[in-house]
Amino acid sequence: MGLNCGIVGLPNVGKSTIFNALTSAKAASANYPFCTIDPNVGIVTVPDQRLDKIAELITTEKIVPTTVEFVDIAGLVKGASQGEGLGNQFLGHIKSVNAVLHVVRCFEKSDIVHVEGGINPIRDIEIINTELILADLETVEKRLMKNEKLTKTGDKNIIASVTTLKKIRDALNNSIPVRLAGQTDEERKHIDDLHLLTAKPVLYVINVFDYEKDKPFIDTVINYSLKENSKCVVISGDIEAEISQMEPAERKTYYQEMEIEESGLERLIRETYHLLGLITYFTAGPKEIKAWTIKQGTKAPQAAGVIHSDFERGFICAETYNYHDLISVGSEQKVKEKGFLRLEGKEYIVKDGDIMHFRFNV
Repeated sequence: MGLNCGIVGLPNVGKSTIFNALTSAKAASANYPFCTIDPNVGIVTVPDQRLDKIAELITTEKIVPTTVEFVDIAGLVKGASQGEGLGNQFLGHIKSVNAVLHVVRCFEKSDIVHVEGGINPIRDIEIINTELILADLETVEKRLMKNEKLTKTGDKNIIASVTTLKKIRDALNNSIPVRLAGQTDEERKHIDDLHLLTAKPVLYVINVFDYEKDKPFIDTVINYSLKENSKCVVISGDIEAEISQMEPAERKTYYQEMEIEESGLERLIRETYHLLGLITYFTAGPKEIKAWTIKQGTKAPQAAGVIHSDFERGFICAETYNYHDLISVGSEQKVKEKGFLRLEGKEYIVKDGDIMHFRFNV
């Protein structure tokens, strides 16, 4: 899918601790492997209990989960948009990701110095946001200058793009990120190729040390995120790093003792998946049960193409039923008997949890 999420924040907020925990976690079962591409890019499996449930009802040799990619971007500092702290390089890394996990430090710890001298989550968020806004402003101004010269040609597309760019520039000048500036689909077409940093969806990762003690900090970030319609995940990077090193059996015992169903990391991975606008469909047979990642709104032929381009090229139809149908009746045979199995054509929009078998002819 080529979809990934960049982890950003000030230095010493716990980004690398969380990234390392994500990419080195011995996952909840042997069905969830991981691999690391290089020191700052990691491919992480998406926890999905539905895979195991399907395997209880359809005998198979192996289970293959889907994955999401995380990029650990070095700490941004005040002045990054002017090149401070190798700022341009780091801002370039953010440009290449599809969504942003913004790690916010909400813990006091004397042995970890805060670059701004003390804990103030909202100030920290706004330092990062300001740098991203300033970088976007520079990008927009450059394009606007170029396109304003071209309006003399009378090209309607160029004229429309100038109007859009001015609207975006005004929003940025008022400290409004592009994602909150309210563009139409048509306006978005004029700025998509700019890969603006503040246009990317954001998930705030609230990194704590002691949930009770750090609650006032947590609440301020949650309130901030609600105002801009973003989501939050509260996590303790230190605790998650410890959990990630546990053996599966030891981890299970820990969850039972703490009366939790999943780790903060698992919740974070799932929220990241949703942030990227992704859903999962499954293929299930005697060889393997596999989860496949597609963008929400994908039609059946394109979903088939994720498996192999031949499936899309020669698409005839998709034999489809949903995970919930399988669970409710208990077997594939009963799915057929109850009439839950459908033949879907080229216009069918695949839904999260669909179990599909593609018919194609090349």
